[in-house]
Amino acid sequence: MNGRAVRYFLGHILRWEAILMLPALIISVWDRSWGAINGFLLTIAGLLLVSSLLLFLGQKGDHSIQAREGFVIVGLGWVLMSVFGALPFFISGGIPRFVDALFETTSGFTTTGGSILTNIEGLSRGLLFWRSFTHWIGGMGVLVFVLAIVPQSKGNGESLHLLRAESPGPDVGKVSPTMRKTTQILYAIYIGLTLVTFVLLLLGGMPAFDSFCNAVGAAGTGGFAIKNAGIAAYSSYSQTVLSFAMLLFGVNFSVYYLILTRQALRAIMDEELHWYLGIILGTLVVLVWNTRHLFTSLGEAIHHVFFTICSIITTTGFSTVDFNTWPEFSKWILVLLMFMGASAGSTGGGMKVSRILILVKSLKNQVLQMVRPRSVHLVRLNKKAVEPATVRGVHVYTMAYFFILAISALIVSLDNFDGISTLTGVIACISNIGPGLNMVGPTGNFSQFSDLSKIVFSLDMLFGRLEIFPMLLLFSPAAWRRKG
Repeated sequence: MNGRAVRYFLGHILRWEAILMLPALIISVWDRSWGAINGFLLTIAGLLLVSSLLLFLGQKGDHSIQAREGFVIVGLGWVLMSVFGALPFFISGGIPRFVDALFETTSGFTTTGGSILTNIEGLSRGLLFWRSFTHWIGGMGVLVFVLAIVPQSKGNGESLHLLRAESPGPDVGKVSPTMRKTTQILYAIYIGLTLVTFVLLLLGGMPAFDSFCNAVGAAGTGGFAIKNAGIAAYSSYSQTVLSFAMLLFGVNFSVYYLILTRQALRAIMDEELHWYLGIILGTLVVLVWNTRHLFTSLGEAIHHVFFTICSIITTTGFSTVDFNTWPEFSKWILVLLMFMGASAGSTGGGMKVSRILILVKSLKNQVLQMVRPRSVHLVRLNKKAVEPATVRGVHVYTMAYFFILAISALIVSLDNFDGISTLTGVIACISNIGPGLNMVGPTGNFSQFSDLSKIVFSLDMLFGRLEIFPMLLLFSPAAWRRKG
């Protein structure tokens, strides 16, 4: 384990977290919200102190890292970010219990959107801003941001190790010859789409503060609303803008890069994109048919069902209606979408469409292999063979996903709430969605669960956002050995 490199990168992560808190502090000063001001000032001071110490201890020596260090840096970085990010809520008294503040902040950074708040509008604007801004920070990934800003020392692949540990999907590659250029391109696309969403919401008459918070929530596919009524508090125009924004942020960002580099045909022919859009369209038809009687017109049904599907499949979690009142058939289709999630390489959570495709094609190949034992069948995406190591990784990931889900549900069941709330609460956290069904539905929250369950939910959110393995490695003694 290269301890110096770990300390070096963690120091940069925490320093940038302090810098990213400044806009929320400025808003708190403008509003003269003294509790929030105190919370942000003390937290920023603590972050700068700890980050300076880590950078001092890690500044000299070799900063090159291997896969093990990459996973540890990402896992520890996200845990520390969540702990420090919770302090403004706790110190200010906005969320008086630290476990609750940690749950809320972890939910923000992991772009889950599940909440323990029963009165969202009771928070100051500075705290609401920070709460929503954590979605945007976590959506693309803080390590992606650091890689775009911080020069690397030797170019021995350390950037790729970090990007692979943090980025969603079964495989991570470069869209440009260098990893730093890749991360800069990804962030340029991310910022551009966020600004377009913000401007469109402004043009619809939404206040600037609300437009920003909702735009970054859609961009990070996070789902923290700043109104007690959620997105139902806004116009149909604003809801439509957010529907398409969520849909676009659920697309693999490599597709946008191909379009920008005049390779639109390659982008259009992307197999995962076809399935992603096809699933949305097919689900829209089925759910409108099943829920039509709940709405006053066909147009209203299409509007709210489309919004809900985009929100669930991209794991954003915004809501305009309470889908908990929909027929059972529709609710369980939404649960299936919760499992699947958006595209790899997007800001969405879940298992990812590409993993589902690999699993389905692996199953098909296994059946064919049983019929013709001597035949050889490869899993292909976009007409290219998927590396066997990638296919094995998808199988192991799926097994680990459901194992963690089962253990988590077992622990949470100690609270003795109904099974649907328990199970969908865990699914909502590990898939980074936010709302589940019953007591954790669109009009509910996680406030009634015990501290133990909230800690389990927080871990599940981190497992889901980091795609399991960086968090698992933190619990492995082998990860902390100096050699090997």
